[in-house]
Amino acid sequence: MKKAVRIFWRLFFGGFAAFILLIVLANYGVFGAMPSIDDLQNPSILQASELYAEDGTLMGKYYTERGNRSNVKYRDISPFVIDALVSTEDERFHSHSGIDFRSTMRAIFTLGSEGGGSTITQQLALNLFNERASNKAIRVIQKLKEWIIAVKLESNFTKEEILTMYLNAVPFGNNIYGIRNASRTFFQKEPDRLKVEEAALLVGMLKGNSIYNPVRNPKLALDRRNTVLSQMEKNGKLNSAEAKRVKAQPIKLNYRKLDENTGYAPYFREILKDEIKEALKDVEKPNGGKYSIYNDGLKIYTTINVQMQQYAEEGMAQHMTMLQKGINARGDMKSGSIWKGHEKLLEKAIKESDRWKNLEEDGLSDKEIRSSFNVKVPMKVFAWNTKREKDTLMTPLDSIKYHLQMEQAGFIAMDPVTGEIRAWVGGINFKTYKNDHVNLKTKRQVGSTIKPLLYTQAMEERGFTPSTECENVAQFFPGSGWVPAGKQCGGGTMTMADALAFSKNCATAFIMKQVGPKQFSEFLARLNVPTPVQPYPSIALGTCDLSMYEMLWAYTIFAGRGFSTKPYAISRIEDRNGNVIKRFDYSVNRKEAVSEVTAYTMARMMQGTVDKGTAKGLRTRVGAAEMGGKTGTTDDNADAWFIGYTPQLLAGSWVGFEYTFMRNQGDGNRIARPVAEYFFQKVLADKKLGIEKDARFVKPAELENEINSADIIISEQDPVPGAEGVDQGVGTEEDYQNNSNEYIGPESKPVKEDEDKPVKKDTVSKAVIRKEEAGKPIGSPQGDPQKKKGLLRRLFDRKN
Repeated sequence: MKKAVRIFWRLFFGGFAAFILLIVLANYGVFGAMPSIDDLQNPSILQASELYAEDGTLMGKYYTERGNRSNVKYRDISPFVIDALVSTEDERFHSHSGIDFRSTMRAIFTLGSEGGGSTITQQLALNLFNERASNKAIRVIQKLKEWIIAVKLESNFTKEEILTMYLNAVPFGNNIYGIRNASRTFFQKEPDRLKVEEAALLVGMLKGNSIYNPVRNPKLALDRRNTVLSQMEKNGKLNSAEAKRVKAQPIKLNYRKLDENTGYAPYFREILKDEIKEALKDVEKPNGGKYSIYNDGLKIYTTINVQMQQYAEEGMAQHMTMLQKGINARGDMKSGSIWKGHEKLLEKAIKESDRWKNLEEDGLSDKEIRSSFNVKVPMKVFAWNTKREKDTLMTPLDSIKYHLQMEQAGFIAMDPVTGEIRAWVGGINFKTYKNDHVNLKTKRQVGSTIKPLLYTQAMEERGFTPSTECENVAQFFPGSGWVPAGKQCGGGTMTMADALAFSKNCATAFIMKQVGPKQFSEFLARLNVPTPVQPYPSIALGTCDLSMYEMLWAYTIFAGRGFSTKPYAISRIEDRNGNVIKRFDYSVNRKEAVSEVTAYTMARMMQGTVDKGTAKGLRTRVGAAEMGGKTGTTDDNADAWFIGYTPQLLAGSWVGFEYTFMRNQGDGNRIARPVAEYFFQKVLADKKLGIEKDARFVKPAELENEINSADIIISEQDPVPGAEGVDQGVGTEEDYQNNSNEYIGPESKPVKEDEDKPVKKDTVSKAVIRKEEAGKPIGSPQGDPQKKKGLLRRLFDRKN
């Protein structure tokens, strides 16, 4: 008998010693890295980064699946949520030190049939620093690490802080993380306004966010909610009558899923991702490592003006709606003959579609998949209406044709002096068309919009003036041939001012002959145009491919008093605590490219385009005292451009198809100019924006007695007809409504902005509790006794 007792105690103490050794080894990282004290004091709860406009308006968020959360403070959480959570998940939360041994032993002896043994603190440890392992052996080690982390969390944070971190971290399914996002998604309200039945429903989902999802399984969700309410009644947080009343109520949801497309300037937000990553690549966190725009809760402040963004999107929607009606009425579009000779493009689009990829994964043969594209099925397609979609019945092949036959567009506006981007519309609908037509990587032939840059060089380096006579005949370039090739020019001469206003190709070729293709290519590089332009004579007419972003960069020299200024969009980036980690200075992006005299003279000369030339009457219609601009059209009307500016604002628009063979139904004035005109009309009329109608270009001191607007004489009409056509303007919002056309409005939609603006704050330690919050924590038991440190707590309560 004595031998058996000795064996028992040996096994007991040996097992206990082995258990302690196992914990010590786990604590020191033998079974995998453990979070440091700094990690514990500043836990990295994955948090979405937020993008703000110049006035602080929330534009949108960047997040991965686990980073889609928006944190709240303890005081912003409904007491019902706290009571429901503690009553259901951890009844002795306020009396243990991270591990509830009673619950743990119960879970072991009942094999979990009466509930698990993890405390809220242990669950927080799992959410913060791990993902639940599926392998049982690994899970045992993971459980030990959770115990250690839980004890350390209890040593570094108050109970209220632990509850807050837990509720900010937990998943509610469907890519919804944190109590704030859950409250907004299921009830469209902030978490401090949740009713008791709503709080119980959300807390009930924590046991199984899929099976107890009220949208998918309302009956199970109702039963689980009522279980939570029973637990609240059991723990004295609800009286019997109130519990009975609330249980009898059905589930009432106001469900609306958070949408990644919701927010302002969706194309801009997508393009900005790479710029943010590039800006932060050399910035390290205080504790080491690189910042993530998806998980680190960054605050990115941009230069976008929300109202200008709205005007830009409105202008595009209104004009493109009308253009598309004309496109849809074209015979080659209606009959499908537009695709004759381009069948390979369609086959390529078919095989790149999601439908093809999904059916291929399902094991269907190429023949079966291809035949399915000829079977009509119900679907949603893009449409120019307020919802920007419609339900229809068509074959997948017709759907591909339908979407490719939509005319595309791009628009950008910026401050020409500072380079701050004010509006960015990369396409007609971000949800359907992801290709951004403004960014640096998307290049199209620029047509006549390049001519002002050539004329600038002629003025700066060859002594040309607005009154210099230019031959209006084709020019021969050895090794390249005639420019322009095979076209009648009309002969004679005209002033350089007239040649620009009426966009004369032959006169422009004459100027190129004086400047030289190689010299002009080098001049574009000096303007900081990133894309190398090959020195062919035809580039004088815009046969080179450049992006809208680059063209506006080059055009900054006119209103920017000779300085080439890179467009930029970010003013500063802050970490989740409001500390500035990166600040941007526009002055480093400015470089003097031409003299102030040349820039001013060109700006005044380019007013001829918007007064009498290819964009006749534009300046008067928008109400600007002084303005410059240029239209652009490429061969066969494949691309249409307009770039215009006042002393305070520079904007450009492009319109065309993804495939150039489809062609526009007009030139840059008719097709692209109306978008920019609508924008300038709205902005100049909105006094709150500070863009003055009466603003004038700053005249250099050297010209005070030498030049005025009357010195630049523009003919009242095209001296040699045949230039780009002249349209009669764009309608107002009221005109569209009067013509029975639906007012579409902007694509951007506001996002719910957090009530607490990002501010700098310090980590709150356990020893620092505000006096006004020093009472009993919500959910704490009556007469909560002073706790003594247990063995594990004494063992791991290390502050260094």
